[in-house]
Amino acid sequence: MTRQIFATSGGFLPRVNSGGARPGGLIKRALELTDVERPRITLIMTASGDDPGYLSLMYSALSELNCIVDHLALFPMPNHVPEEIMSKSDVIWVGGGSVVNLLAIWRAHNLDSLMRQAWDGGTVLAGVSAGSICWHVGGPTDSYGTALQPAFGGLGLLPYGNGVHYDSEKQRRPLVHDLVASGELPTTYATDDRIGILYQDTTPVEVVTDLDVVDQDGPAAYRIELIDGAVVENRLPVGPIK
Repeated sequence: MTRQIFATSGGFLPRVNSGGARPGGLIKRALELTDVERPRITLIMTASGDDPGYLSLMYSALSELNCIVDHLALFPMPNHVPEEIMSKSDVIWVGGGSVVNLLAIWRAHNLDSLMRQAWDGGTVLAGVSAGSICWHVGGPTDSYGTALQPAFGGLGLLPYGNGVHYDSEKQRRPLVHDLVASGELPTTYATDDRIGILYQDTTPVEVVTDLDVVDQDGPAAYRIELIDGAVVENRLPVGPIK
């Protein structure tokens, strides 16, 4: 069984004139990866403190798709037995917010181990921003304040660093480069807004976009690595990774 992780800087697009959200290409791709006619998707919004407005927005957007939606909240206490809901999930989608708080709370509830079990069992692990960094060893975060700092101690299911919102927040790219140059982060994969990277087992295989029309000169993913003492960044356009 091929294990799959889908790490993104998107997933949902704004709904014009309504203030709501609609499903983007990334969340649609996450559901397609299951090969299930009506997949079960579990939303985990720990990084935002299980914000009810965020959850409501996701439920509303997902109602347009042929899927069964539920969520696992951890505040003030779990609304489901975590092992039970996670084991039944075809997709686990993790929302954005504080990755540092997310990791601490997950470990307190044993979700770090349960995520690995779900991954090994065939559940697609996916998410945006904090829900992308968490699968890696770490990456830049605003969890500590407006000045970005490195967060380490990710689940490490993927043996790479991770950069999110690479094109929209000016501090992201230089900090990723500095962390790779110093060896604090290993080879790192980054995504512009509206872009996701699909990993099969631990190999990045595809770059996916939220957008309805693919612009090969538009948002992309990147591989940042240290080669002969120099940081090298390679752009990875939408499509299969070569």
